[in-house]
Amino acid sequence: MRHQTTLWSGAALAAVCANPAFAQEAVSLDEKVNQTFAAFTGPFVSLIFAPFPGTSFPWIVMWLVVAATVFTLYFGFVQFRFFKHAIQLVKGDYSDPHDAGEVSHFQALATALSGTVGLGNIAGVAVAVGIGGPGATFWMILAGLLGMASKFTECTLGVKYRNEYPDGTVSGGPMYYISKGFGELGLPGGKFLAVLFSVFCILGALGGGNMFQANQAHAQITGIVGEYPGWITGIIFAGVVFAVIVGGIKSIANVTEKVVPFMGLLYVGAALIILLINYDKIGWAFGQIFAGAFTGLGVAGGMVGALIQGFKRAAFSNEAGVGSAAIAHSAVRTKEPITEGFVSLLEPLIDTVVICTMTALVITISQQMVIDPATGNYVLNEAGTGIATVNDTSGVALTSAAFAAGLSWFPYVLAVAVILFAFSTMISWSYYGLKAWTYLFGEGQTSELVFKVIFCVFIVIGAAASLGPVIDFSDAAIFSMAVVNIFALYFLMKLVKAELHSYASRLQSGEIRKFSD
Repeated sequence: MRHQTTLWSGAALAAVCANPAFAQEAVSLDEKVNQTFAAFTGPFVSLIFAPFPGTSFPWIVMWLVVAATVFTLYFGFVQFRFFKHAIQLVKGDYSDPHDAGEVSHFQALATALSGTVGLGNIAGVAVAVGIGGPGATFWMILAGLLGMASKFTECTLGVKYRNEYPDGTVSGGPMYYISKGFGELGLPGGKFLAVLFSVFCILGALGGGNMFQANQAHAQITGIVGEYPGWITGIIFAGVVFAVIVGGIKSIANVTEKVVPFMGLLYVGAALIILLINYDKIGWAFGQIFAGAFTGLGVAGGMVGALIQGFKRAAFSNEAGVGSAAIAHSAVRTKEPITEGFVSLLEPLIDTVVICTMTALVITISQQMVIDPATGNYVLNEAGTGIATVNDTSGVALTSAAFAAGLSWFPYVLAVAVILFAFSTMISWSYYGLKAWTYLFGEGQTSELVFKVIFCVFIVIGAAASLGPVIDFSDAAIFSMAVVNIFALYFLMKLVKAELHSYASRLQSGEIRKFSD
């Protein structure tokens, strides 16, 4: 996912407070909000991202990876057995235009991808590789492949238990399949868990899926054109986003099915150009990835450090298990819930295995990370917390420098990519937040319009302010969605298995037929 805990504003505030010259001055309104909000939400944020004792491995990452492993084994490696069929479904080979739903399989996939493909693929991978070395890429790929089974599970349930309305619209997602599924199985607490998930989803949508995106997009734009007030960026973004989301999921899907392939091809295309220019180093780069995965190549934390960073990046990037994608996939046109499960398992493959790996390869090949020629190991930075880099770059700056080493004009392409990533993430998360909102406060045009206006107001706030703890809290809210969602999936996965067995037998017998070739 594009979110990573935002340390920048907190670090800046700490630096200001530590300087006696500044300590006597009145803090700005932003900083007052930071301090007040952090005091109330700090314990919750710390709990969600707390590491296991004696390690730097957040328990929430293990929660996601273990669930992905369980679903992979329980469904018999469904992500590999039905991969070809998933491609056929996305192409529309089995699509009946008369089925209930609002968008095609491809549009649902593009909408969900637009919510996950983003700044985490650019900056987050650089952070993972910069700390854990190239070996982090191996564990990132493994976690991405396992995460395909989590997406399959939650998105199948999303369609199975969605609400279908007379006007053709639908509402679905974890809040619906938790409440209905628990009721069907006679389990208590379904309604409470659904409400809790919805609250976390709204908070995550307004913060990490909105304010953080606007804030980072503004930062990238000012890096190219120079400083100007953030509210200007916010108002422009808010106007464009509102124009899209006011039309509902069909409008969002029509935009994402064009934006997502374009931004993906733009970014992956630039990466491929770099790899082709340096084709003689590709074998070496893969060697660094495999060697680093099991030896660490001298990086901080060694092999364990590489594993932690790889798993963390995959979990934070593709959102498998968070439940957000199930909301987008619930709108698909189909009468077979399992088909959207198959389509959704492609998401972690595209987001983590392809795009994140491309970023990691370019960073490795560019040799922006300093290697000791005597030992072949990476050189640690002065703090000993990561790998020393040329010009001490990290995060999005490291990715930009890596690409610029082969393509001098890439920083401008990166600026466009960041803007597109931010925009697509905002419109997708507006839909996620909207469905959580209407679950709590009821369906209807007035209810929907209220949320859409609130969402766009938060875009302006996000672009204009530097509210670090607010974003940290919203990130924690998003991963709290995963706590609720995965807990429920363990009880509901047997329902998915029944759907899988039924569909597979009918597909094999020829009862399920293609509508087009």
